[in-house]
Amino acid sequence: MKTSAKMIIVLTVIATLSGGILSFWNGITAPKIKENRLKVLKKAISTVLPKYDNYEELKLSEEITLYIGKTLKEETVGFAFKAKGNGFSPDLTLMVGILPDFSALTGIEILEQTETPGLGNKIEDDEFREQFVGLLMGIEPNIAVVKNRKPKNPQKGIQALSGATISSKAVVFIIIEQVKIVQNLYNQKMAGI
Repeated sequence: MKTSAKMIIVLTVIATLSGGILSFWNGITAPKIKENRLKVLKKAISTVLPKYDNYEELKLSEEITLYIGKTLKEETVGFAFKAKGNGFSPDLTLMVGILPDFSALTGIEILEQTETPGLGNKIEDDEFREQFVGLLMGIEPNIAVVKNRKPKNPQKGIQALSGATISSKAVVFIIIEQVKIVQNLYNQKMAGI
């Protein structure tokens, strides 16, 4: 048998065994990964919503699910949803909490990010995220991002992270754009359109 034929047979056997092992391992780990993602999702929802007793899911589109926080008396306390976009690096995913009338944010949580370590990844810090609690959205949200100082009106602006203004602005842009989309889809859903 020629050397090239032996190499092809050996490589085929190795590739088949490797694929089989990876497939088997994926079957073992996939349920655990799914369970962990669900835990992270539930924790993010509870972080961004005001105190609630349970939540319901409302599918607004293929990509957007609205999590509706409710009290035991079935009163809606807020909405939560995933918001995706680009930061300094691509793939920035947030969980956004907002009041039921879309007037103010109740919190944000960073689910996924690939921002610069030591700079942009500070968007995950409590000090940065807490600036969004109570931020007014209004009809035409205009959230100011200021550098090197606190905003004059903390209900209409945030202080950018030092050295990570692009990441700070990206979070604000993603929130503004996604709130508009979610509010529009929600209003259409409630109107039966």
